[in-house]
Amino acid sequence: MNKGASGVIKRGNREKPKDVKRTLKRLWKYLFMYKWRLILAFVLTIVTNMFALIGPLLSGKAIDAIDMPVGEVVFKDVYFYAMLMVAFYIMSSIFSYLLSLLMMRIGKTIVVRMRKDAFEKIQTLPVSYFDTNLIGDILSKFSYDIDTINTSLSSDVIHICTSIITIVTSLVMMIIISPLMVLVFVFTIPLSILITRFMLKKTTPLFRRRSHTLGALGGFNEEMVTGTKTIKAYGNEEKIIKDFDKVNIEAVTAAYEAEYYGAMTGPSVNFVNNLSLSLICMLGAILKIKGIISLGDIQSFIQYSRKFSGPINEIANIFVDIQSALAASERVFALIYADSEQEDSKDAISLDNVFGNVVLKNVHFSYDESREILHNISFDAPKGKVIAIVGPTGSGKTTIVNLLMRFYDIDKGLITLDNNDIYQIKRKDLRKSYAMVLQDTWLFQGTIFENLAYGKENATKEDVIRAAKAARIHSFIERLPNGYDTVLIDGGVNISKGQKQLLTIARAMLLDAKMLILDEATSNVDTRTEIKIQEAMKNLMKDKTCFIIAHRLSTIRNADEILVIKDGNLIESGNHNTLIKQNGVYCTLYNSQFD
Repeated sequence: MNKGASGVIKRGNREKPKDVKRTLKRLWKYLFMYKWRLILAFVLTIVTNMFALIGPLLSGKAIDAIDMPVGEVVFKDVYFYAMLMVAFYIMSSIFSYLLSLLMMRIGKTIVVRMRKDAFEKIQTLPVSYFDTNLIGDILSKFSYDIDTINTSLSSDVIHICTSIITIVTSLVMMIIISPLMVLVFVFTIPLSILITRFMLKKTTPLFRRRSHTLGALGGFNEEMVTGTKTIKAYGNEEKIIKDFDKVNIEAVTAAYEAEYYGAMTGPSVNFVNNLSLSLICMLGAILKIKGIISLGDIQSFIQYSRKFSGPINEIANIFVDIQSALAASERVFALIYADSEQEDSKDAISLDNVFGNVVLKNVHFSYDESREILHNISFDAPKGKVIAIVGPTGSGKTTIVNLLMRFYDIDKGLITLDNNDIYQIKRKDLRKSYAMVLQDTWLFQGTIFENLAYGKENATKEDVIRAAKAARIHSFIERLPNGYDTVLIDGGVNISKGQKQLLTIARAMLLDAKMLILDEATSNVDTRTEIKIQEAMKNLMKDKTCFIIAHRLSTIRNADEILVIKDGNLIESGNHNTLIKQNGVYCTLYNSQFD
């Protein structure tokens, strides 16, 4: 998104067209990083194939040594050519093994770099990206898609290079042996190319569809496994199984169709190759009878023709795997090259001393151009004041918080912090000015101490304990077997939701931020604990600008100002007593919680 001088956000089109050439160009950037290894791999490929391609020529000479009148056969020559063939094939195998090791190392290194780039990109993406893409689909790009690319780089690249060298060398040798017999391929090669091109056009969209359906399947599985308890609570197991069957069948069908048409390519090209072999044998017999070519040369020509046509057939099969790898690459690069959050302007300022004076003036916002969510919102949040934002579900309360932290950009209007337009403040500094506690708790696998000290560098044990005591969670932590060194597993599944909520509150308390956002922060704790937390937070909220979103209106009675949002409009504002006297929407909402 680009923000103009007027404050209006201009949204660009994030969809990128499917482009194989662009995908190959982007893939080449990763390969070029290791160009010297690739050059070494190319040299090894040439050496490996040269040793292997000398074999047919030697076998022809051995046969010619045998195809002599009785009494003139020199077995010493036959043994010499045979042993020479063995030596060359052994050398070819050794270099082929070294080449495979090198390409596997290159593939592994590129995949590590690609995963690193994708993960680093995740950190720069706007919140809107995760609102519009399934988490399971994103994870599928890190696992299935990148593994597919790795497999292709480790093996398919070798096979393609080997096949090209084999085809060119074999063709040269066949021309040297018999230019006349090479004319057979004038008919068969164009036919193979036409078949391959036709099948590529057919399979390319199918493999792209396969990657997308597998990503959708991964997203569905991640969502359903995460919500297992809710599914069981509502007794929706059978419905979920039916939904899974539908998604699963779509993925399997897409994979089957891609593999089905892909599998037709190899046999079709192989038929043409066998047809060319038959024609070569017929023409070779005629030339032998006429004394134009020797039996050894026919044998060598046939072996070179097999080496010539074999790679063509192999390339046709490899192209099926390459189409799958390209489809996977397209998905991975769609992530890596996705639009990052708008960079800070060159003249963006740093915030060294934040006071916490926040002002919204005539703010309009929409997630998309079809429907505006917030309409002309204006209010002041002076330093040290507690601002509560209330209203019906979906009225736009959380959206306001997202705008304050620039998770989204406004369409028009103005938001300032300490008289500075927030779009002229470095985004990192702006977000560090806030401590945030959300309804959805997030804890990572690590010790309780590491989780609490997450947002504050060099936090001491005393700092963490002080915050835990203020959040009324210290005594619980002390009762754990390892205290603050207790490891939280899988986001804290080994503790209750209320305890997780208290830990996130303690983590926010530890931050030395001048502003605090509480979005339903006490929704997972009981009323008695909530009262204790509110009392403990009074001192911590002192001199801090606080934004509180709450549905339990009894918890925000002491707020300095209460903003009532309905359908994206600010319809009422004032303290609790003032709004009750007005007998408006707030009064109705408040009284309804006690009826």
